[in-house]
Amino acid sequence: MSNKILSIEKIRELMKTGTLIEYGSDLLFSFGEYAQEALKITMELNTKYNPPEKVRELFSKLTASKIDESCFIIPPFHTEFGKNTKIGKNVFINSCCRFQDNGGIEIGDKTMIGPNVTIVTVNHEINPETRINAIPKPVKIGKNVWIGAGCTILPGVIIGENSIIGAGSVVTKDVPANIVVAGNPAKLIKKIK
Repeated sequence: MSNKILSIEKIRELMKTGTLIEYGSDLLFSFGEYAQEALKITMELNTKYNPPEKVRELFSKLTASKIDESCFIIPPFHTEFGKNTKIGKNVFINSCCRFQDNGGIEIGDKTMIGPNVTIVTVNHEINPETRINAIPKPVKIGKNVWIGAGCTILPGVIIGENSIIGAGSVVTKDVPANIVVAGNPAKLIKKIK
């Protein structure tokens, strides 16, 4: 079988429409090819000291978009794609984060992401016959959000601005603006006044 590599723009467009990532498709093949590039970039990012400006340069290459000089990212960082992540201004990403961004990740301005946070944007079908296919669902994180250490954000979640996700939480559904949630699954703790 001869697969072709889709452009980053085409992949982003398909992911916005929720196109199924089918086993054996050009789309899945393309993700595999781009994964090799992501591995090279993250290896350079994670295996030696890089000053903050070099980290931003590598992140810009990884995400195929300019990372603002106001952002501060502490490696190591892991992703198998990278090219479907949008990062706002004044964003802080702590060490050992893992962004599985095939379905798309948007991070709003002034958001703080603690260490060991995992953001997942694809899921699989329940049916064993079709489970190998992946279903993309983007994650959107609003402005001024604080995500505590060790959190997991699952596919399709939208986190409203100014909200706080308590350390170790598993976020399975949308979080409204201006609240604190925590737990597994994350539940309302209190409103932010």
